[in-house]
Formats: sequence, C-alpha cells, structure tokens
Amino acid sequence: MSEVLHELLRVSEKAACIARACRQEETLFHLLIEEKKEDEKNKKFLTDFKTLADVLVQEVIKHDLGKKFPGLEKNVSGEESNEFTNELGEKIIVKVCPTEEETTNLLQKVLDNNEAAAKTLAQVVHQEVALTDVSLDAINVGIPQSNIAVWVDPIDSTYQYIKGSADIEPNKGIYPKGLQCVTVLIGVYLQDTGLPVMGVINQPFAVKDPITLRWKGQWYWGLSYMGSNICSMQFSSTNGLADNRLGCGSPRHTMHGKNCYGVVTSSAEAKNVLGSLEKVCNENLHFAAGAGYKCLCVIQGLVDFYVFSEDTTFKWDTCAPDAILKSLGGGILDLSECLKSIKQNKKLSVSPQLLYNSEVQGARGADRWANKGGLVAYKSEEDLESFMDLFVKNMLLQN
Repeated sequence: MSEVLHELLRVSEKAACIARACRQEETLFHLLIEEKKEDEKNKKFLTDFKTLADVLVQEVIKHDLGKKFPGLEKNVSGEESNEFTNELGEKIIVKVCPTEEETTNLLQKVLDNNEAAAKTLAQVVHQEVALTDVSLDAINVGIPQSNIAVWVDPIDSTYQYIKGSADIEPNKGIYPKGLQCVTVLIGVYLQDTGLPVMGVINQPFAVKDPITLRWKGQWYWGLSYMGSNICSMQFSSTNGLADNRLGCGSPRHTMHGKNCYGVVTSSAEAKNVLGSLEKVCNENLHFAAGAGYKCLCVIQGLVDFYVFSEDTTFKWDTCAPDAILKSLGGGILDLSECLKSIKQNKKLSVSPQLLYNSEVQGARGADRWANKGGLVAYKSEEDLESFMDLFVKNMLLQN
C-alpha cells in the first residue's frame, strides 16, 4: 500500500504546484486577484477562474490516480463539480486531456479564449512532478484497492487562497489567516466501514523564500489500518521541502494547579461554545482559517484540540486529517455525540467516529456530506476525556 500512499503524496504536490502557479505566474495571477472594480464587465469570468483552480486540481488528482491505479478514479469524490458554462452558454466538462495541447484547447473554452492563461495552466497540469520520501519505504501494509475510496478537497480555505495575504504573523506558531492556512487534502477510507485509513495534507504556501519571494510547501501523511499506525511526523526527513515537523509536543499548560488546554477554533463559533473554551483555555484559545489547517495545528502539536460545533465542515475537509490523527493515536469525533456521552457519564471511546461512506439522511447537495454534529479533533484520548469534562461543565455554566 506504500505505492498508493506515495502516489497520493505525489499528486498532492502536483496540486500544490498548480495552486502556486496560479498565484506566481503573471498570466494566471491577474485572473485570480480578488480586488476588482464594481463596473468590471467580465465578473462572471473572474469568478469562474477562481473556481477553475479548485476544479482543475481535483481533476488532476483524479486523473493521475486513475492512470497509476486503473479504476480508482471512479472512487474519487470531492467538493467541486467539473461542469462549466462559458460566456457563450456552452457547457464544458473540465478534465485532463491526453495531451497538453488538447488540455490547452479545452481550457481556452472555459477561459473566454485566453490563450496565454490556458497554455500556462495546461503546462503545469501536464508537468511531471518527481517526489521522494524515503520514510514511505518502511510501509508494508496491504489494503485491498477494491475496498478504498478517496475524498479530495483540492484547495481548502479558498478565500485565503484568493486573498493571498503573505505577511500575517503567527501567534505561538499558528497563523490566524493568510496563505499558510491553505491546504490540499486527500483522504482514503474503506468503502465497507467508512473508516479513514490514509491521509495526506499538503501545505503549498508553508514558507516564503525571502530572496526569490517564491513559496515552498511541506506535506504530512499518515496511515492507520489493522493495528498499523505510521505517520510522517515519526520521521526526521524534511522531504526535500520545508521541515514537515514544525514543533511537536504538548502545548498544554497549567494554571493554578489545573490543566489548561490549547484549542483552535473558528471566529464564527457560537457564543456559548466560545465562552466555555475561554474558561478552559485562557490565553491558549486560538482562531484560524481553514478546517484542514486547524486540523494540521493539532497534528503539529501546536494545540491539543480543534473544536467546532457548526455543521459547515464536510467529509472532504476531515477525511485526510482524521487518518493522520488516527496514526498518531487520536482522531476526529462527532462533537454533539461527545457532549451526550459526557453528560451520560459514558466513555468517549464509545462515541461515534466520523464515517466517510454514508450520507446525511434527508439532506441535499453538499449538505449530504456535512459533519452535522460538529467535530473535535485530538491526538490524545486521555487528554480528550479530561478536556471534554471541563468543556461540558463550563458549557452548563454558560446556559
């Protein structure tokens, strides 16, 4: 199964190259920038290009996985639809064509006949990305290919990607917003059980070179299957990119003899949840953009937990980080079910895990794949029990 994981890693880096190219290549960047005049004639075209970056990354991942493992592309799902309608009203299915020239011609139709942009984008799509990670050689785990499926979030935190802030200062290693919050997420789950087994998180904009002003990325991977748990965080390799082990170790502190946990969440979180988190975390409550990036903060050890009570994250947001966290002894659980377990004095180990093969009954569109009960991402089950106990007690005080 190391071949599948290696290919996931390679296509994640190819996706990262496309994401970086859209921001660094002048012909593409001018289509991507957000600041536009109100009277601009071709506003739909600009919106389409922003979506095209997402769709193209997803299609490249699907195409390359299918090329390496025929049939797997049929089990790759993601956030984006690959159908576009151009200015002439033509419906166009975006895909990776057999040749660079054919892909260029297809993209020209979507990009309102912008030949320069189409050529630049097609060139990146068809480039060969060589990637080595010697730590993957240690994996000797067999997972039947016929039983796996893939969730993809091609560019998580699209708003931060478009806005493109590059000068945001981190707070205790955590970026509240900016390009550092952008991630490519590729997660593999078992079709029969819905459990995540492999995940890759690629951070395309991890470090900016002060001389060239170009971005370098870093990646993280994990595998958790049948008692085998292996994660890139366990190895010292830098994978030829920026160091992929940005600060491990528990960020938990003690205040007045009591545990004080580090948590990252969204600034849009409900007031009663924030009130409880503030009591539990004190100065260790952080806010950040992007569900993938917030999960990454837990994986990196910058915080103990990512807590979010809303139903606005989806299977494609959490499958990859869930697999990586499982390989580290943690995971992602349904927050609402965790709260019920604590109130009923049940162990959290019996709380339902997030499953990736089942839809939300009665929901439509993207909501079919929402994490309806919210989520809590963690690395330590022992810490989770004590944290949730404190969290629930303070929630009751808020009501």
